[in-house]
Amino acid sequence: MTQNPKLAELSAAGVSVWLDDLSRDLIASGGLQDEIDTRSVVGVTTNPAIFQASISKASTYDEQIARLAAEGADVDAVITAITTDDVRSACDVFEPVFADSDGLDGRVSIEVDPRLAHKTDETVAQAIELWKLVDRRNTLIKIPATKAGLPAITAVLAEGISVNVTLIFSVERYREVMDAFLDGLEAAHRNGHDLSQIASVASFFVSRVDTEIDNRLEKIGTDEALALRGKAGLANARLAYAAYRETFETETKFPDLQAHGARPQRALWASTGTKNPEYPDTLYVSELVAPNTVNTMPAKTMQAFADHGWVDTDSIIGRAEESREVFAALTAVGVDLADVFEVLESEGVAKFEDAWNELLTATAEQLDRSRSGQA
Repeated sequence: MTQNPKLAELSAAGVSVWLDDLSRDLIASGGLQDEIDTRSVVGVTTNPAIFQASISKASTYDEQIARLAAEGADVDAVITAITTDDVRSACDVFEPVFADSDGLDGRVSIEVDPRLAHKTDETVAQAIELWKLVDRRNTLIKIPATKAGLPAITAVLAEGISVNVTLIFSVERYREVMDAFLDGLEAAHRNGHDLSQIASVASFFVSRVDTEIDNRLEKIGTDEALALRGKAGLANARLAYAAYRETFETETKFPDLQAHGARPQRALWASTGTKNPEYPDTLYVSELVAPNTVNTMPAKTMQAFADHGWVDTDSIIGRAEESREVFAALTAVGVDLADVFEVLESEGVAKFEDAWNELLTATAEQLDRSRSGQA
């Protein structure tokens, strides 16, 4: 089949195209394979909101839920079974991509229960459980970059498990994530794991930064403040990529691990759907092009890019100083950046918890209906 030329160009520029969506219908219909064959898609990310939308709105899961209800499974067990089955099936679809890319891509992510975001030991235990349940080498276990998540990232990597670090909003926290990654690889090496088989990405959220900061700029209301709208998200991501290059290309710690087969923890641009309709709908794809990055796109954003996106290969590299000037200007007009990132992390965890709780409620109701019908 022929690949979409715009997405193929993006891929050729060094950006791995991942889809931020998954459902059983997408897998069973052949739609996921079609994304691989025609849109250069080489990976999938999921989150609690995606599973909530998928499971609560489709009848595809009814038979499995009814069977699990008859077996006496509780709601948590049902959700674990459904989500790990979907991720395992998606991993099987992506296995050829995984093999062809020597394990760089072909990855499918599954997230630990968001209610554990501030519990280190419980996060580690569930990450290990999910890794064993999915039982596919091309799985990534998603762990949030909360303070409690950082030691969990290190501990899970130390077990030889591949990790997608999610909910990163600030460059400061991103540096802590990279440190946790390097510590995890060192521990994995000491534990006898093959570092070439361990992968990690760091999911740096983009559009939510603009949404939060734009709201604050509009409340300030001065001409200087309003002129900065729509600039923070890209500036933040560009500074994150500069930090990535500093850690993996110029510092001394990573080359020692690289000599044992380790690969860099790639930056992954997440939350790349444009929230403000005044901004180009491919803004957070077209303007975040650099080698060794991943862009995970909602289906709507991917469709928009396939139709009218552009690839700007000068969009990141060499623009760190410009981005620092944007942040200095934001501070000068009165934006409290530390508070912005604290709010974004707190809200990010809460949104995933809300989606998970909605999924729990909907699944519990479906379980009750199944049991009533079986009585």
